[in-house]
Amino acid sequence: MSDARRIGLLGGSFDPPHLAHLALGRLARQALALDELRWLPAGAPWQKAGRQMASAAHRLAMLGLLLADEPDMLIDPRELQRDGATFTIDTVRELQAERSSADKNPADWFLILGQDQYSRFHTWRDWPELLQRCTLAVAGRAGQAPQAPAALAAVPHRRVTLDLPPQDIAASDIRQRLAAGQPVAALVGERVAGYISQHGLYQQGNLPQTPRDTPH
Repeated sequence: MSDARRIGLLGGSFDPPHLAHLALGRLARQALALDELRWLPAGAPWQKAGRQMASAAHRLAMLGLLLADEPDMLIDPRELQRDGATFTIDTVRELQAERSSADKNPADWFLILGQDQYSRFHTWRDWPELLQRCTLAVAGRAGQAPQAPAALAAVPHRRVTLDLPPQDIAASDIRQRLAAGQPVAALVGERVAGYISQHGLYQQGNLPQTPRDTPH
């Protein structure tokens, strides 16, 4: 068995972070036997250009509240601090270069995705290089095996499936509920719901319409 350190990367807009994100992180940590799970809130995802998100400070604070009882999960804010559009390949290059210079021991890298992200993976910047650098850990939708788009299926790549139970939670739905004045604690947890209420986030008139949050 390899003694390489196993590192998982879980990115997204987290606008807001919710319990399905947490369920995926917990599953990945256990199923992949991760030594480290690094959460990567996105600064300016290029495929979401033109839609307003909660500020970086708010999204970072909410993610911290969501993970408050998960001491072995790390939040890496580098994408929030990066100017311009956010691309996952830039982050992976940085992380791997940093580890190579600090620790010569090998590492296995896992990029954690949902089926929605996997189906669009071939649209990401330098995606063939990402396939060389990381194993894709994909959570199937509603218990189904992940399905690769034709462009991705044609390229050999390492993939493992995460058997995530169906999660009927989406950030876009949460924002719509908040705009309608409906409670969301059951979807985001009490701490995050309290923060949203305290700061008046996602109120009517400030409701971006967007598909499920994805990292790129």
